Amino acid sequence: MRARTMEERKVILFNQETEEDRVYSLSLRPAQLNEFVGQSELMANLQVSLQAAKGRHECLEHILFSGPPGLGKTTLANIVAHEMGARITITSGPAIERAGDLIGILTNLGEGDIFFIDEIHRLSKVVEEFLYPAMESFKIDFVVDKGPYAKTINFNLKPFTLIGATTRSGLLAAPLRERFGIFHHLDFYNAQELSQIVANSARKLNVELDAQAAFEIARRARGTPRIANRLLRRVRDYAQVKTKTGNITATVADEALRTLAIDEIGLDDKDRKLLNVIAQHYKGGPVGIETLAATLNEEMDTIVDVIEPYLLKIGFLKRTPRGRELTQAASKHIKAPLAEKETQPKLY
Repeated sequence: MRARTMEERKVILFNQETEEDRVYSLSLRPAQLNEFVGQSELMANLQVSLQAAKGRHECLEHILFSGPPGLGKTTLANIVAHEMGARITITSGPAIERAGDLIGILTNLGEGDIFFIDEIHRLSKVVEEFLYPAMESFKIDFVVDKGPYAKTINFNLKPFTLIGATTRSGLLAAPLRERFGIFHHLDFYNAQELSQIVANSARKLNVELDAQAAFEIARRARGTPRIANRLLRRVRDYAQVKTKTGNITATVADEALRTLAIDEIGLDDKDRKLLNVIAQHYKGGPVGIETLAATLNEEMDTIVDVIEPYLLKIGFLKRTPRGRELTQAASKHIKAPLAEKETQPKLY
């Protein structure tokens, strides 16, 4: 098996981010614990773990962050590294295709370094099994050749902290999950928290934004900081082109978001399409996720990880043993009355 070059390893580690993600990472993400807004209970517990580890001059225990996309799992990993004064190496589950990729990364970690794996639930089974001894005893055993020529090469690793992030914690293998010492679930943010995040980001972008405009963006951001910051950038563009001053007021924010087809509760075209398909094609449901994905021409993962969580959170969608089903609230919002359910005749 050919060893990967350093340039190829750099691609594995860093090619997952888009240019917009890099701008967001560098300019808008909080870098320190006291800059992070929201998730108050999680942050309090995380601060205790950090202070305890630093007080003992030990590596932090392995951490698993779970929750929908865009809530701050990667940001928290970077904050942990900053607070521990450690170097962080970032990759994602799908990027580590072979055991050799993982070994190359692990053997280059220094003592106390942070190793962050996004989408850790998407690691292959072979790669995942190499993580078990690395997490447990900071060792790796690698078998070279086969049959009578097989020999085991032992790698001793320097103590490190693995931080995993997942949107689908239920897909993690039990042996991997059990090797994490700290578990934190991130939930959607409320409008007040997102307003503060938007206001902070506006200051970093040198954008004039009033409090009502911040709230207007926040309430349409689906409870997600990543979306809030993306909407802020789009509203900034609109204000720059359509107004004389470039300042963002609530009226300007509302106009900009309407041009993006984002309604007053943050639903976009994909959300409305999903709700309308269930209402019109399947009489409000239930409908299986595979059938729904085929009808929408979307990947199932996109529906489950990106579209569904917020619709479930606001009570527009229900998951039942028979499939997805619309609620009365969703029916009222999209102005599509639900068909009456057929009832079984009574047996006497």
